Amino acid sequence: MTDLLSPDVERLLLDATTSRSRRVKNRLASIWMVGALLVALVPLTLVIGYVLFKGLGQLSLAWFTEDLPTITRKAGGGMGPAIVGTLLITFVAALMAVPLGILGAIYLHEYGGKGRTARLIRFMADVMTGVPSIVMGLFVYTVWTLTFGLNGFGGSLALGCLMLPIIIRTTEEMLRLVPDELRQASYALGNRKWRTILTVVLPAAFGGITSGVMIAIARAAGETAPLVFTIGAARNLNLNIFQGPMTALSVQIFGNAQTPFEAAQARAWGAALTLVGIVFAMTILARVVSSRVARRHSA
Repeated sequence: MTDLLSPDVERLLLDATTSRSRRVKNRLASIWMVGALLVALVPLTLVIGYVLFKGLGQLSLAWFTEDLPTITRKAGGGMGPAIVGTLLITFVAALMAVPLGILGAIYLHEYGGKGRTARLIRFMADVMTGVPSIVMGLFVYTVWTLTFGLNGFGGSLALGCLMLPIIIRTTEEMLRLVPDELRQASYALGNRKWRTILTVVLPAAFGGITSGVMIAIARAAGETAPLVFTIGAARNLNLNIFQGPMTALSVQIFGNAQTPFEAAQARAWGAALTLVGIVFAMTILARVVSSRVARRHSA
């Protein structure tokens, strides 16, 4: 019946059947939510706009392909090694943390429940979430770097440790949102638990899991303190993540921003814009993949 009515008629019927106090409260709540959204957008817009204004002039083909300049105070050079280093280090960290985090969340929700082991894992994940990144960098420096030297894999270990608890907790929350009726329907068809999780539960929660993974990757890609202790400082391109120092955009931002030279500070703004662009592109790609999976699952 309501599908046959126009929006104006529906609005008039709603106003006629709702008390005045409730309509006032509804409008006040709507105004409050819109105002909160605008307040949140103001600093976000200012930050993005200022980064674009300061860093857009640095972007060119040479910026993405050339090595870092030998003399910091002079203009020129590019961020090729830092861009490649950021992508490699973050990719290897995600390669380690994402499967472990998702499998850990599956165990916690689907198998562990409220058992002692599951409670201990949740507690440790919460503790790791609050650990400062510099502490994680010092830990990896002690365990890995002192033995194997400065290399990109040490940075990946540190970033992976930072990503792991975020992925575990967000994935577990997404699994809780999947209705139990879907699991029971799969069991009624004769599927085993592992197959139900693989073909029913995970596709239903894929969008939320993707969002959690991207939050973890975005945090890891912008971390500086763990990388300062683990990857060293390199000005040339190094594709071997297990041997030799590397560099990353966050390290270059930190190093160039604290110098008094105008050219170095300009490179810091350019590196910041590049890092924001990389995270933005990865987020869009993840959204596209998750939307396609969701459409395929719903079909």
